[in-house]
Amino acid sequence: MFRHLIGKQSGKVKNIVERGAVKKFAEAIGDPHPIYVDEETGHKSRYQANIAPPTFPRVFDYGTIEGLDLPNKGLIHGEQTFHYERPLLVGEEILCYTVLKNYFDKLGALGEMGFLLIESYGEDSDGKIVFSSTSTVIIPEAVKKVMVG
Repeated sequence: MFRHLIGKQSGKVKNIVERGAVKKFAEAIGDPHPIYVDEETGHKSRYQANIAPPTFPRVFDYGTIEGLDLPNKGLIHGEQTFHYERPLLVGEEILCYTVLKNYFDKLGALGEMGFLLIESYGEDSDGKIVFSSTSTVIIPEAVKKVMVG
């Protein structure tokens, strides 16, 4: 279904690690650590700034891979991992993009499901990778049938 898109990449999209968004995200995940929100704590830290929680890149815009048209409902978020070169600093600009790494079908108890393996990246203004993320999106058989239609 998506094999022809393996290796395709989205365009880079500018995102800001915005202080208010970091505060709301930390509250939403129930992590009250002051390194995320208290400016004095941030300045005294080894980063000399506040940082974002490790899973914060979930809120970023990674652009669109042309031809990868997924429905808004019915998909399953299978797994996601993050790898950091350094923390995300509050206030910095990050350029984000995503690459379709693999697609395969697998027969399970609920029928044939599709598996999309997606890698996402965030670069700083110098083009250095700050983080990468690998995620698996599962497309249940019923959703696949609607997509093929």
